[in-house]
Amino acid sequence: MDSASSTSPAEASPLCKQSPWATATAPANGLEPDSGRPSRCMAINPKKSSSAISLRAFLIGLAFGISITLTFSALRRPSSPIWRAPFFVTTLSTFHFLEFYITALYNPPAATTSAFLLTTNGYSYNVAHTLALVECVFGNYIAARYFPEQTYLYPFDALFPTEDGVRAAWLTLGFALLLVGQGIRTLAMVHAATNFNHLIQFRKKEGHVLVTDGIYRWLRHPSYFGFFWWGLGTQIIMGNQACLIGYALVLWKFFKLRIESKCSLFVYPAVKPAIAIWSLLTDFRLNIEEEKLLMEFFGQDYVRYRDKTMVGIPLIS
Repeated sequence: MDSASSTSPAEASPLCKQSPWATATAPANGLEPDSGRPSRCMAINPKKSSSAISLRAFLIGLAFGISITLTFSALRRPSSPIWRAPFFVTTLSTFHFLEFYITALYNPPAATTSAFLLTTNGYSYNVAHTLALVECVFGNYIAARYFPEQTYLYPFDALFPTEDGVRAAWLTLGFALLLVGQGIRTLAMVHAATNFNHLIQFRKKEGHVLVTDGIYRWLRHPSYFGFFWWGLGTQIIMGNQACLIGYALVLWKFFKLRIESKCSLFVYPAVKPAIAIWSLLTDFRLNIEEEKLLMEFFGQDYVRYRDKTMVGIPLIS
């Protein structure tokens, strides 16, 4: 809009200038108090748009319904592992729904379309999950059907032996990591409430407090802990070999650099090429500001809290 354009209805409303997000100032019935007309505040922030939020919720619900139906349908053929692909979509749908739902319940001002985390993480996040689906379908269905004689089609086939007992043990481990990871992350969001945000905050907001009780009494970054182990659990369930290693290396490196504000990261030379290739494919980026910012916000209180808590991710203190 150029400088000669007229002021929009939302900008003209005094009520709308009181808050950057619409529902903070719009009347409960959605009407202007004087005229009885629909409140113009509702148009102030498209990320709070009911239509945008409901559309995303509908698409996630649709994906969940279709994928869980396909999962149970595939499970009617016990010998086929193809159920793992739609099950992955089911877990993703559940994860993204809970991200918004818990935010809406316990931190309403942050309940925007971004809270679904569908695009907030950048295309790298979606590329990583796409690669996981491709590997799952290829490794569990296409390879088994068209290359039945190739026992070691993958260089890491020994990672997931085909014996029923071993396979059951891997699946049990995967489901355990998935459930624990999702549960801890959700619990962290519930307990932190308005102190939790999906985006790193570069300024301390009024009312922002350091949460040190509940799950935070033991884990300093429980949402990171949860996502790390949730991610690995999904890849174990899917039987992915390359993506399991890729997820583990990239997530570990990301969280180590983000959490340890004063760290000298050492990565074994043998795995550097794998990290480099995965980072290139997913446009992986690092952010090392968070712990530094938390120390600026809370000073010695955070330093003492940091020293007596753990992260729960290997080799990250």
